[in-house]
Amino acid sequence: MDPDLSSALQRHFGHRVFRPGQEEIVRAALAGRDVLAVMPTGSGKSIGYQLPALLLPGTTLVVSPLIALMKDQVDELNRRGIAAAAIHSLMPAAERQQVIEAAREGRWRLLYVSPERFANERFAATLARAPLSRFAVDEAHCVSEWGHDFRPDYRRLAEAAAHCVRADGGAGRPPILAFTATATPEVRDDIVDLLALENPEVFVAGFDRPNLFLDVRRVSGDLEKQAILAELVGSRRALVYAATRKSSERAAHALRSAGLAAEAYHAGLADAERLRVQNAFAAGRARVVCATNAFGMGIDRPDVEAVVHYELPGSLEAYYQEIGRGGRDGRPADAVLLWNYVDVRTREFLIEREGADEDPRRPKGPPDPEQRERRRELERRKLRRMIAYADSTGCHRATLLGYFGEKDVPPRCGACGNCGRRRALDPDQLLLLRKILSGVARGGERWGKRRIAAMLTGRLEGLPERLTGLSTTGLLEGERPRAVEEWIDAAVGAGLLAATEDAYRTLALTRPGREVMAGRVARVELTLPEPPRGRAAGRKRKNKSWDAAATSGGDSDRNAADPTLLGALRHWRWEESARRGVPAYVVLHDRTLEALAADRPASLRALSEIPGIGPAKLAAYGPALLSLLASK
Repeated sequence: MDPDLSSALQRHFGHRVFRPGQEEIVRAALAGRDVLAVMPTGSGKSIGYQLPALLLPGTTLVVSPLIALMKDQVDELNRRGIAAAAIHSLMPAAERQQVIEAAREGRWRLLYVSPERFANERFAATLARAPLSRFAVDEAHCVSEWGHDFRPDYRRLAEAAAHCVRADGGAGRPPILAFTATATPEVRDDIVDLLALENPEVFVAGFDRPNLFLDVRRVSGDLEKQAILAELVGSRRALVYAATRKSSERAAHALRSAGLAAEAYHAGLADAERLRVQNAFAAGRARVVCATNAFGMGIDRPDVEAVVHYELPGSLEAYYQEIGRGGRDGRPADAVLLWNYVDVRTREFLIEREGADEDPRRPKGPPDPEQRERRRELERRKLRRMIAYADSTGCHRATLLGYFGEKDVPPRCGACGNCGRRRALDPDQLLLLRKILSGVARGGERWGKRRIAAMLTGRLEGLPERLTGLSTTGLLEGERPRAVEEWIDAAVGAGLLAATEDAYRTLALTRPGREVMAGRVARVELTLPEPPRGRAAGRKRKNKSWDAAATSGGDSDRNAADPTLLGALRHWRWEESARRGVPAYVVLHDRTLEALAADRPASLRALSEIPGIGPAKLAAYGPALLSLLASK
């Protein structure tokens, strides 16, 4: 074994240095430890088993659920002169047998197989005679029912590994190396248990992708989605994810109608057409693909600049994996979810169909009715978590990282859609918020937002008697219940209220929320409800909270924006957006420009305090903005 791992890395793969986390995983694998590695998409997980495979005697078996990914990796390894092969269902039987015979003779350094192979007793018996250095499991979250792509065939892997022979002649099975990009703490525990990992070394790299700008755009329906899709995609290389075949076709049609070349990809296309689209995107000939969730697994284009979810994904794990295909070259990329609650019905329909969605890789539901209903309930719980993310007014990045178990996550990243929309409340808005918090407190902190909003606005029909005679009942009689509900969402996002994880979403005040309610906090920042768009925007609004949300510019004592400076800032933003090929709002929001024109910050420190300018924006635009501000 070559002790100089860096030279081995460069000799075999052409990389001079390891990426963060890679070397530690390689050393643990070489030491014979069982390993669980959770690393973001694009972080180079495959080095964790490929490099040890070249430095150890025998063959490293790699279990992968994706034929396209197997083929891509085997082709790349062969191009580098590394003996690698794959066994999967699309190969002729004679070719499969040749590969298996070569494995028994120890001719492969890496052998890729699909998990379905282990259902074949003959294959399992043949494999048990092949000398293996390591048993690697890619996409290991598939072993867990909590994982976003549960695959029953993964449940056979622990037993299969137990029957394999070690290439070094040692006792017991070969060490198991498990890799995944998306695993919550509960899924990680499942992987260790279900793969029977023995005292494993667990590596969890940071889930943050700081170059991704995360945003959720509320839309009124398909017409608005189609109207803004071309704006979000622009001239960039992009993936647009949809839930069904029809919606992927609609998205592609909307882009083509706007003059943008776009391809559709889904399970309803002929195999040859799917392969054509996949190869065209991988080769760079197709810039935009509108696809169901089967697309992208194994596509390693580093320069995807935008990932748009045309509809709600089924889980946060699926969402994280899909947005992870953006910005893999480290350059800025957008991840935008178009959010309309109507789309939840589509997901619920797919759950009731036992997961028979557009991904042909996914198994049908278990035949046993009890198991089927258990699976459905798991899917419903994951969907509720996805809805909570889409509905949240808190920092998108903090919400996502917290879900995956990261500790000490800052409550604000300063570089996501919600952080950009966050601003300080004026006195009237603060009073409205205190009344809402008081309503939660008076209600005994045991109700969800709809009943609290109904109580506060005096809509008493159907309310429990306990809510009809409170001192806060009817306190916001002039407001619409829906507007109050959105202010409640904003308070949850700001950490002033907490909601339970169950379907009831019962509200309770947090310690900061009690401080605000009591009037001991004078400055409060929220991501305020967005005013209605489309027809609703044209109606005369009687609702004061909508008007406040739509017209407030932030601090009540902020100076008025200088019109000349504001015009110069908008021209600079237009030039910058054209240069980067992104929509103007991705550079800076209008509210941020207005704050810049009002406050005229003269230093990077002062600039960092402007709402909507986080560390990434400061690094990208800080010097240019200070120069522009100083010249006017």
